[in-house]
Order: sequence, then C-alpha cells, then structure tokens
Amino acid sequence: MQIRLFNLDEDFDVIKTWITDERTHMMWCANLITYPLEKEKLRSFLSEIAGKFGDSPFVAVDDEGRVVGFYCYSLNHETHEGMLKFVMVDASVRGKGIGKEMIKLAVRNAFTDPDALAVQLNVFPENSRAKRCYESVGFTERQNTPNAFKYKDESWGRCNMIIKRYIGII
Repeated sequence: MQIRLFNLDEDFDVIKTWITDERTHMMWCANLITYPLEKEKLRSFLSEIAGKFGDSPFVAVDDEGRVVGFYCYSLNHETHEGMLKFVMVDASVRGKGIGKEMIKLAVRNAFTDPDALAVQLNVFPENSRAKRCYESVGFTERQNTPNAFKYKDESWGRCNMIIKRYIGII
C-alpha cells in the first residue's frame, strides 16, 4: 500500500461510491459536508479546511493501484499534534486490514515531521469497527464526550483518541 495526495478529478468518482447512505455519510463527516457527496461541494470543503487548518487530503492505494482509503491530515504547530480527519475505507475491503495499514502509514508519515509529537483523531464510539481499528494501531482514548452529535433519533458520543511518537509499533 502507498499513500499519495488525493486528486479530486481522478479520485472523487471512486470515493463517492463508498458512502451508500446518509447515516454512513454522517459517521464519516459529522454533517460537515452535505449529503449526498458532490464533487464541487467536496472541492470547496477541502479548500476551506486547507485554509483554516492546513489540512491535506490523501488516499491509500493498494498494490493493484486501486484507491482503497481516504483521510485528511494537518499538524497544529502550537500543540505539536497532528490530526487525522475524515477517515474512510472502501466498504468492499473493510475487515481485511486495509484500514489498519492505511492508519499505520498515515501515522508513520505524520511522524516524519519532527514537530509532530502525537497524532489525534475523533471517532464516534458507535462506529465500533473504526474505533477498534484505531486501537489496533496503538491509539488510546483521551477524552469521551457523550451525546456530542445528533443524527435523526440517535445521539452519538465523540471519542478523542491519541497516539504518541514513542509508541514503537508504528
């Protein structure tokens, strides 16, 4: 697997197929991007978070050259913490270790910057598969906020997880 920068014109048609329903979309972006996912709205959103936070979007590409994962990353130079956001894996390859491998590579890439002392992310605890994936890489819970997000008649918590540079499994 390799990580490369996301190219909206080449990669959008692939990643848009991974979100097949509104609930999955909300689990992915917490309603920060309108549903259904549209190319120009994603372009605008990615530009906005690049300007505000320095986010860069990336994709994971498997050994056959297929795009199988997506995430955004930025580094807060004041806290020395990187932030993974909008992590998503192609549903057809979930449960096969692709997400774990992508997150390991994302963290490894983050730690190539000497300013990055830790990497954090937020996950809805209700997204138990994603949370287990992050834990398997070495992320630990730092903070839980119950009822942080409402989706229809559901209330989801927000779990902030962190991995520090000294973790040796990366």
